[in-house]
Amino acid sequence: MESQYTSSMHQELDFIMGTTTRIPRLLSADGFPEWKFRIKKYIKMKDPKIWRSILRGPVRITTMDDKAKTMVDKKIEDYTEEDFEKLEEHDRALATITMALSSEIAQGFREYTSAKDLWEALIEVYEGNEDIRQSRQDLLRQRFNLFNHVLRESLEVQLQRFITLTTEMSTARINLPRSEINEKLLNSLPCSWDMNVAVIKKTRDLSKLTLAEVMAIIKACDMDDKQREINHVNS
Repeated sequence: MESQYTSSMHQELDFIMGTTTRIPRLLSADGFPEWKFRIKKYIKMKDPKIWRSILRGPVRITTMDDKAKTMVDKKIEDYTEEDFEKLEEHDRALATITMALSSEIAQGFREYTSAKDLWEALIEVYEGNEDIRQSRQDLLRQRFNLFNHVLRESLEVQLQRFITLTTEMSTARINLPRSEINEKLLNSLPCSWDMNVAVIKKTRDLSKLTLAEVMAIIKACDMDDKQREINHVNS
């Protein structure tokens, strides 16, 4: 049952966070900072031209009017293959961002027909002004301070929740000392971990360890505890 729950959670995270083959999805305002970071990486990996199209905006296909000696819009029947490719590139850029939005969010941005305008509108709505950014940081700090083990929660699920939280904090430009982050994670482990936590704190310099290294230590302790349980049962 636990493995099925863990697998389901991983699939849900893949759906939201994205993979090399699956576009990150924006499902809520709270997830915007992380989505913004991931969608940029995803688009640049898939096709850098699409990202440049988002930044540049729609291309106007023009030609020189010999009589007026000015640039005018080219008639569609005169488009070259290169002209069509430029337009299609912008269409792909708009489609990429649109498909990354949940249906509820996309519905509020259907008026935008330019990838650049849609991208800028999303930033304006979900990042907001300095007051909104400060409120988001305060909320994340509160979630960090209150982070704790949930009854019957597996170690893997708790570690994943902590990774998600610290990633959101980093995206929101909340930079805490390594020692504070590592100690918070250790202190949030269930009471059955008190002895292991005491040993880790006594033998390791939490100010020099990365979060990944601390998690590796925790997982190693967990494996050792499970092995001792198996040996005890067999004996």
